[in-house]
Order: sequence, then structure tokens, then C-alpha cells
Amino acid sequence: MGPTDHEKIKIAREYFMRADQGRPDILELFHENAEIYFPKFRFGFGRNSFREMVKGFEGALESIHHDYDGLTFIPSGDYLVVEGTSQGKMSGKAWAGGKTPGGRFCNVFKFRDGRISSLHIYLDPDYTGEDEARFRWGKNRQW
Repeated sequence: MGPTDHEKIKIAREYFMRADQGRPDILELFHENAEIYFPKFRFGFGRNSFREMVKGFEGALESIHHDYDGLTFIPSGDYLVVEGTSQGKMSGKAWAGGKTPGGRFCNVFKFRDGRISSLHIYLDPDYTGEDEARFRWGKNRQW
């Protein structure tokens, strides 16, 4: 039997906290052959693919913090959908979900044997709005 909804939420909260702290033990939360999806990265398979995805931020990501109190959890069977915001700094520019183009996200977790067996992260990877030339809806937008 898989984890309860409460247990899935606890694991997901732990994931966000460890991610924000840059803790290498975040990999312990993942099943050995977990599937990872992140925009502009690709699909990856196995714990090392998560490490590979994170390496793409080296030298650019200065800080990140997810709004733990503002997370919305939607459990369904083996899945847990989490919607929320983050704030941080990348390449000297700050972002804050709800205030800047970047920072809103939706993660879809799948669980097996009490670990994350799949994590699909949906967000705009242009955290700091540097791709403004392709914003198609004018300048007066609410985030």
C-alpha cells in the first residue's frame, strides 16, 4: 500500500525545504529510478538525472525559497499535485511569484514505496523575465 495523503504531503514539503537549502540528501526522497521532468531540461531517469537538472543552475541560482504556507496540495491516488510560488535571486536579478513573471509553479509528484517515483515540474524557467521580447500581451500584466 502506498503512502497516505498526509505522508505524501509531508514528503513533498520536505522536498521543497531540502531543495531550498541545497541539501544533497534530497536524493534520498526519490526512488532509485525516478522520472524527472523540467522545462528546457528534458525527461530524466534515475536520481542522477535530478542532480543533472540542478547542475544546470550552477553559477546562476543564488537563492530560492518556496512559500511553504501558500502551497496548495491536491492528492489523488499515487499522485500529489502541488501549486505555489517561489522567490529568489538568479544572476543578480530577483524574482517573486505573484509579483514578477517567474515564480509560479505546479509540481506533479507520483509516489511508489514511500518515495517520489516521478516529479514533473511545470513553470516558466525564465524566472527573471529576461525573455520579455516574447511577452505577447503588453506591459500592463498582473503576475
